[in-house]
Amino acid sequence: MPISVEEVFETASMILHQNLDIRTTTLGINLKDCIDSDFETFKENVCRKISVNARRLVEEAEKLESKYGIPIVNKRISITPVSLIMETHCTKRKYIEMAKAMDNAARDSGIDFIGGFGAMVQKGLTASDTILIESLPDIFSETRRICSFLNVGTNVAGMNLDAVNMIGGMLKQTASKTKDAIGCAKFVVFVNAPEDNPFMAGAFHGVGEPDMSLNIGISGPGVVYSVVDKNRECDLTGLSEIIKRTVFKITRGGELIGRELAGNLDVSFGIVDISLASTTARGDSVANIIEAFGIESMGAHGTTMATALLMDAVKKGGAMASGNVGGLSGTFIPVSEDSGMIEAVKKGSLNLAKLEALTSVCSVGLDMFAIPGDTPAYTINAIIADELAIGIINNKTTAVRVIPVPGKKAGQSVNFGGLLGEAPIMDVSPYSAENFLKRGGRLPAPVTSMRN
Repeated sequence: MPISVEEVFETASMILHQNLDIRTTTLGINLKDCIDSDFETFKENVCRKISVNARRLVEEAEKLESKYGIPIVNKRISITPVSLIMETHCTKRKYIEMAKAMDNAARDSGIDFIGGFGAMVQKGLTASDTILIESLPDIFSETRRICSFLNVGTNVAGMNLDAVNMIGGMLKQTASKTKDAIGCAKFVVFVNAPEDNPFMAGAFHGVGEPDMSLNIGISGPGVVYSVVDKNRECDLTGLSEIIKRTVFKITRGGELIGRELAGNLDVSFGIVDISLASTTARGDSVANIIEAFGIESMGAHGTTMATALLMDAVKKGGAMASGNVGGLSGTFIPVSEDSGMIEAVKKGSLNLAKLEALTSVCSVGLDMFAIPGDTPAYTINAIIADELAIGIINNKTTAVRVIPVPGKKAGQSVNFGGLLGEAPIMDVSPYSAENFLKRGGRLPAPVTSMRN
């Protein structure tokens, strides 16, 4: 479907008045062909491939920003899950060296983040996977741009609780080694992780992807809020239609940028991720959209239904606009990155239990929320396992990005600055699931795994 001049001008109006932007252009790069038995040669091959392609991404993205006047907030790289390419070099020292080399390559190329320093561990852990996890606290403390993920479950494999049980302790070490626990914001644990997600911290270039592909992540909460705010009297069907049409227009803008940028780079165009990615900027909040529906404060009774309506309309509008919708696509509800979410937690209308309930209908899961630094590792693991079980049972992607902040108690706050925003410290249950988690093993896959 050709993109008209009128659509371009309408998109420009959204940019000027409603905070619309291209949140990220993420170039996925296959690094398997860089492997060498000599580690120094291997590192050089990796850095060369990242640097050459990263510089081209930045240059071409900046040209399109000037051409169309559409802000591209982040230029990012995602790579082959690093544990796969480090199998013959899997020592802690070499993992740290590789991370620092990639970090330097990203810095020198003008790249914001590199995603994919992680592993697929849904059925078990290799020696490389285990050493990677043990290395992450040092990696996060010695790099600035490296982001990591673990995929610990799928609908077919179930969930690997042994892998989950390694995460809480790793996060507490990371929190103690990085200022305000900021390293924890660069790690996300998934079930059903998509291979073409352009958003950090969970982006990686999956083994089913081509040698290189370009994935686009668009934003747009401000645009959706604007149309919802102007239509406070229509019924739910009408409200859904208004949101669908708006997201259609937003997605078309992302499609335009993505296809042209991929063509200029001479790489495959991957997907447009249509997730409503909020920021702390005024008027750019998903929580404010929900409140404009008629909910007094995010987290009040009725919020889950309102979020389900928003999520459904976003997906339908995006699917109408592009045949390449993918990634996470839906509605993010990160606490620290959304001014309305921050306010809801501070006033007490939104707590951790309600946040977990909302993730059953929204995109991704428990994202960018902070908890007391003295929370036991097994409680962190239990929070993660609860959330990921929702994804396994409901056949959807869910994820957790939790930040245990040393020295902070529930009711206090930590300010990360920039896009990461401010995180009120959320209370956790004082009761233990330690003996349950000690059982280890694997949560069996649901019966949906036998659909074939």
